[in-house]
Amino acid sequence: MDLVTDRLFRHMAWANQCVFDLVSQRPDADLKLSAPNDDWSVGEILEHLTACRYADLLDELGMTDTQPPTKREEVIALGKLSATFDARLRKSAQNPIGFVEFDGEHRRIRRSRETILTQAIHHATEHRAQIAGIFACHQIRAIDLDELDLWAFANHEGLGD
Repeated sequence: MDLVTDRLFRHMAWANQCVFDLVSQRPDADLKLSAPNDDWSVGEILEHLTACRYADLLDELGMTDTQPPTKREEVIALGKLSATFDARLRKSAQNPIGFVEFDGEHRRIRRSRETILTQAIHHATEHRAQIAGIFACHQIRAIDLDELDLWAFANHEGLGD
């Protein structure tokens, strides 16, 4: 795997864990918060981020049943599970060539492995921002997305670039 791709997957895993850590420090009631005109709560988004089927599509090692967390201990456990899926995605990125076929809602779908890997990174970014936005809608300064960017990640890894 090239250095850029590996760095993107390391960053995704780190940023995801930061969000799980930050949310686990919030009161349990915050897991039920949602944005205006959106049915998804913080807890449901965390569960969705973890339960995405991208890792299974790529390595076929199976899915793990998950539930939206309702308390701090469940957020921590879900964060640990999320880390295993992120590691599986990073490993799958070592072989980005080829196609995957799977059953969609109404048809058989064929996607390149590269598309699934890229979508996994974008998907995680979208949901981290969605959670930060929910907190912001409720005037809660819990997640600063600038502290989860690639610059902050470089500092975290000691690269300082």
